[in-house]
Amino acid sequence: MEFFDFGTIFFLVAAIVIFFQLRNVLGRRTGNERQPFDPYTAARTGEKADAAASENVVSLPRRKGGSEADDAYAAIDAFAKPGTDLNKSLRAIRDADPSFEPKTFVDGAKMAYEMIVMAYADGDRRTLKNLLSREVFDGFVAAIADRESRSEKIQSSFVGIDKADIVNAEMKGSEAHVTLRIVSELISATRNSAGEVIDGDPETVAEVKDVWTFARDTRSRDPNWKLVATEADD
Repeated sequence: MEFFDFGTIFFLVAAIVIFFQLRNVLGRRTGNERQPFDPYTAARTGEKADAAASENVVSLPRRKGGSEADDAYAAIDAFAKPGTDLNKSLRAIRDADPSFEPKTFVDGAKMAYEMIVMAYADGDRRTLKNLLSREVFDGFVAAIADRESRSEKIQSSFVGIDKADIVNAEMKGSEAHVTLRIVSELISATRNSAGEVIDGDPETVAEVKDVWTFARDTRSRDPNWKLVATEADD
């Protein structure tokens, strides 16, 4: 068997110690190291000091010639022509409620419309209470109670919404109001206590046109809008 002499062992131990010392001082590559500074690239773009200082600056994309205010109104400008009364009113609502976006609002209003129409047909007062203002709720409940007193029932099937457009918007103090014209398709028939159809047609899809206004207090933490006015659109 061969053995290392004392000198060989000494140099081997010294090499291992030096290796670990260098490793501790220099560290290991993690993949996140900065790229080496290139003086030739820096010379083409400016002073070396400016180039080094700019390494920690991240430029966010902006619309050409625009500002933060313009970006905030971008969704509104895409929805309503800039300069129109509707655009100005929607901007005013956006100022009072930074989370307001027309498209998102319309999507939510369409869902609420279907829920309200079906809740009214089913006499579901609990659902209606969460979606209607007190005045509108009282009117709906009165109509439901009148229908129930005659033992009448509404048989309805919601087909869908063909169109939902914002036609008006305004701020009333801290309260935002948005009015939509909604065109929907519905199969509806009212039956009496004997089950006879006294209104509508259970086999026919009818086009229904409504103008509904939703509102919410922009100072409130409650993000939900409620139906505050309804009218038929002839």
